[in-house]
Amino acid sequence: MSGNDRLQAILELLREEDIVETEDLARRFEVTPQTIRRDLAVLVERGLAQRTHGGARRKASTSTIAYEDRRLKHAREKEVIGRVVADMIPNGRSIMLNIGSTTEQVAQALRDHEDLVVMTNNINVVHILRMSRIAALKIAGGSVRPSDGAIIGGDAVAFMDKHKADFAVIGCSSLDADGAILDFDEREVSVARAILRNARKRILVADRSKFDVDASVRICSLDELDVVVTDGLPPESFLQAASACGTRVVCANDPE
Repeated sequence: MSGNDRLQAILELLREEDIVETEDLARRFEVTPQTIRRDLAVLVERGLAQRTHGGARRKASTSTIAYEDRRLKHAREKEVIGRVVADMIPNGRSIMLNIGSTTEQVAQALRDHEDLVVMTNNINVVHILRMSRIAALKIAGGSVRPSDGAIIGGDAVAFMDKHKADFAVIGCSSLDADGAILDFDEREVSVARAILRNARKRILVADRSKFDVDASVRICSLDELDVVVTDGLPPESFLQAASACGTRVVCANDPE
């Protein structure tokens, strides 16, 4: 079992039992107690657990843990997507990033860039980039969604409409084989649309599992994007739709 899979399994146990013991986890996952202590330290650092004598207890709300689950799923694929997108963005440019576990991996990959101007409605992106060598880091105002750190609502839309960026990088919850880009929350979608209309080059980041998710709120269509970066070959109908409107599809490959 990989480290990410083990973290996800520990989160499931915390959700069910509230308290876990280091020695029990070590036996369950057939690893050393030291490995489990490191896993628990990661969860504590992310605000998802509180250390106890001999283990940990659940600290975060169910909704926050659900977002952490999303971060852990397909984590390697998202990391590779992030690196590929970061390579597309030169130093000294401006970029808008929205909420999402994959856009956060783009932010991670941009930490060594210099003189970027970054605008976002994602509190997690601020934490990732605040100590990097960027020219400016700007965050939208508005209501914060506690479950994932998204800033949503009219103020966030107005913030994006007040700026113009060289690049937009957005994520989504669902991809339709016909080329529709979809999400669940209309308020979140409104911010994503504002990001797209205020950027010169528009990039979508989404792992291939998004084709297995059904969402009903349309962010955009393929003809409103310049590049789609994913981790595997999309359905043929999606590729045909992208080709018809001139949108480039990039399949990020893990060098390992």
